[in-house]
Amino acid sequence: MTDRDCGATGRNDTPAIKTLALELADLLPSSDERCADRLTYGLAADVIIKQAHLVAGETRKPRLCVHYDASAVTASDIQLRARQAAQTITSQYGHLSWSPTDGVDDVTIGMELVEQLQTIPGVVAAEATPTAVEVEFERAVVTAQEIVDVIGEWSRSQVPERDIEDSPAHEDGHADHQHRHGGIFGERSELIFAALSGGLLLTGWLLATFAGTPRIVELVVYSLAFFFGAYFTVQEAYASVRHGRFEIDFLMLVSAAGAAALGEVAEGALLLFLFSVGHALEGYAMGRARRAIEALAELAPKTALVRRGGTGDTVEIPVADLGIGDVVVVRPNMRLAADGFVVAGTSSIDQAPVTGESVPVDKRPVPDVAAATAAPELVDATARVFAGTINGAGAIEIQVTRLAGDSTLARVVRLVAEAQTKTTSTQRFTDKFQRIFVPTILVGVALLLFAGLVVDEPFTATVYRALAVLVAASPCALAIATPSAVAPFLR
Repeated sequence: MTDRDCGATGRNDTPAIKTLALELADLLPSSDERCADRLTYGLAADVIIKQAHLVAGETRKPRLCVHYDASAVTASDIQLRARQAAQTITSQYGHLSWSPTDGVDDVTIGMELVEQLQTIPGVVAAEATPTAVEVEFERAVVTAQEIVDVIGEWSRSQVPERDIEDSPAHEDGHADHQHRHGGIFGERSELIFAALSGGLLLTGWLLATFAGTPRIVELVVYSLAFFFGAYFTVQEAYASVRHGRFEIDFLMLVSAAGAAALGEVAEGALLLFLFSVGHALEGYAMGRARRAIEALAELAPKTALVRRGGTGDTVEIPVADLGIGDVVVVRPNMRLAADGFVVAGTSSIDQAPVTGESVPVDKRPVPDVAAATAAPELVDATARVFAGTINGAGAIEIQVTRLAGDSTLARVVRLVAEAQTKTTSTQRFTDKFQRIFVPTILVGVALLLFAGLVVDEPFTATVYRALAVLVAASPCALAIATPSAVAPFLR
C-alpha cells in the first residue's frame, strides 16, 4: 500500500519519514475497538515509529497507518513488527460470543449477567443483548470455559463444549438453539403457564362460590394454580439468590408462600398469577424484539452471483467473500447481496426492508463507473443500492462498495441490537430500588418474628403478623406495572 491510503496524513512525509498503510482486518481478523487501540498504542510506543493511528479506508474498513523513520527501518520490518504486535494481542486477549436464539430475553437478567461476568478476574468487558452474550477476557487470567460456566449458571440452555474455543484466536462460539424459558410449549411456555394459573384460579373460585365442593377439591385446584404461577418465578428467584441477590421475584415468591402458610392458598395463587402475567408479557415482548433483529439479519442472502474474469462467467460465492469492486449479477426478484451501485441494466427495487419506502425505486447505471468507484459516497441515489432490498423485473449488475459486515443493513442490525441493551431511567431506578427494598422487607419481617419479646402475645400470633406484613409489603403493582405496559405493543 502507498502513503495515499492514509489520506492527508501521508502528505507531510519527508525523505526520512515514510508512511505504511495496513489493513486492520489482516492484522486482527476479529478485532474490536479495544484491541485496535492496544495495537495502535503499542506500535506508537516503538522508538522507531513516529506515529501510529487508524483511518477509514476506501472500503470503509479501518486501516492502520504507521509513520516510521525510513533511514532506520524498512517497510517490511514495520509490517513484521505490526504483525508480531497483533499476534501478541491476539494471544493475550480472547473474545467469546454466544448467540443462542433465546438470547437474553429479560433486561434484569441481562444486567445481572453482565455484572456477574465483570466480577470475574480477567474479564475486560462484557455485554448482553437480546441476541448474544459477548465477553472479552485476558487468556492468562481466565479461560473461555470458566466464562461459559458462569453464563451457563444464568441460562437454562447449556453451551455445548464444541462451541468453546480457547486457542490463540478470537473466539466466536454459537450455542445450540434452545429457548431460555423453554418447556413443553416452547417459547410461549410462560404465557401459557400464566393462563393456566389464571384459569385454575377462576375455576377454584367458581367451585368455592357456586358449586359447594369439598374444601379438599378447592385446595387441589388452588394448589395447581399456585404451581403454574410459581414455576418460572421459582427459577428466576433461585438464579438471583444463588448469586447473592434478593430481588422482587424472591419477595413475591416468599409473599405467596406466606399467604399459603396462613391458609390463604387462593391469595398466594392470585399474587403469583398477576406477577407471572407481567413477567410473561415482558419476556414475550423481548422475544419479539429479538426475532425482529434476527429477521433483519436474514434479509441479506447468504450467497451472491459474481462476474469475474474476462469470460463473463458467473460464480456463486458466500456473501462474506465479496470484495470491494466485485460485480454482482442480480436476477429478477432476487434480494441484493451487498451495498453498491448499478453498472449495467435497469430495474425497480423494493427498498422497503431497509429504507421503509412503500414504492419501488427505479434504478439505472452510473454514467461513469470509474468516477463512481473513486468516490462511491457521491453516487446518485438513482444508482445506489442496498443489501437486503428486492430486485424487480429487470436483471442488473452492481459493483460492491461495502463489505458484508459494513453494509447499511448490517449497521442497522447492530444499532438495533445495541439499542436493546439500553435501559431507561425508570428501569435503572426500579433495579436499584428493589435491591434495597427487598432485603429491607426481609430483615423487617425477621425482626417482627421476635416481637413477642416486647409484646405479650403467643408466638403463633407473631408469626401470623409477620407473614401478614410480608404479604402486604409485596410490591405487586411495582412488579407487574412495567412489564404489563408492553402489552399494547405486542400486536
